[in-house]
Amino acid sequence: MFEKVLIAEDHESASISVQKTLEEIGIARPDYVYYCDDALVRIQKAVETGQPYDLLITDLVFDSDHRKERLTDGAQLIRAAQAIDPSLPVLVFSAEGRIAVIETLYTLHQIDGYVQKGRGDATELKQALIQITGNQRYFPRFYIQATRRENVHDFEAFDIKIISLLAAGMRQKDIPDYLKRNKIKPDGLSSIEKRLKRMKEGLNFSTNEQLVAYCTEMGIV
Repeated sequence: MFEKVLIAEDHESASISVQKTLEEIGIARPDYVYYCDDALVRIQKAVETGQPYDLLITDLVFDSDHRKERLTDGAQLIRAAQAIDPSLPVLVFSAEGRIAVIETLYTLHQIDGYVQKGRGDATELKQALIQITGNQRYFPRFYIQATRRENVHDFEAFDIKIISLLAAGMRQKDIPDYLKRNKIKPDGLSSIEKRLKRMKEGLNFSTNEQLVAYCTEMGIV
């Protein structure tokens, strides 16, 4: 069971709710902060003193106020925290419901769990914490159902070639020249754009970066 937990949440009512849920499963007196910068300072000090946190629970959206912050959202905090402590488990607790955003958190940021704020979130939060404690990643039901329904694209050899080139760092506009040199058809930029659009729509992604990250995570490329 986790003993040292840090909560990054700028809404006091949500922070209190998370603390109460933690207490119910035996995790007493977690640390909590309202700003991402403060969270990172806590994580840094914990690592320096040899007493790193067992878990970071963070929201994604933090309201801006009079205070100037270097880290302005949860995704930035996660990246910065993992740079300091790569083994730090992360649970995101947010109102965000877009599948592509959540997919990015799992694939690019390697989060350990996601719980959407809303009806029944306390119960789900308990389930997520228990699962993460057992060294298992937690995937919310709505996310699993949505990805099963939306991940309908059947990758062809041409698709895999395009994704592989993007994953290797080639710019989209340079791919046609590569295809022409290697006598791969179709080799037009329009064909590539259409194929990428079809893949992203089938997988509910909005950017090439999300598509590449997903294909890499799933072993497609």
